[in-house]
Amino acid sequence: MVLAVCVLVHLATIVYAVQSGLSAAALLARTRGSVAFGAFYTVFVVAAAVHAPIGLARIGEEWAGLSSGAANALSRAFAAVLAVLGMTAVYAMVVG
Repeated sequence: MVLAVCVLVHLATIVYAVQSGLSAAALLARTRGSVAFGAFYTVFVVAAAVHAPIGLARIGEEWAGLSSGAANALSRAFAAVLAVLGMTAVYAMVVG
């Protein structure tokens, strides 16, 4: 449920920004130093980093024929990469 709410808020934010004609520079100017944006997108990144690897592990087992251990190991590695990349983006957006 957390991820679903985050996706909806994120999409609404994108629609607002696009319809308002905001540039990337204008968006970054609005998010710099914003604790609220940082907190929201941190929750979004964590939810995505938890959710996506669970599905990927099942796909690895069922479709790719990987053992449970191999599928879980690969999905954990993917989760770590996703979390690091996501938090790097949050940092860049809020702190710069």
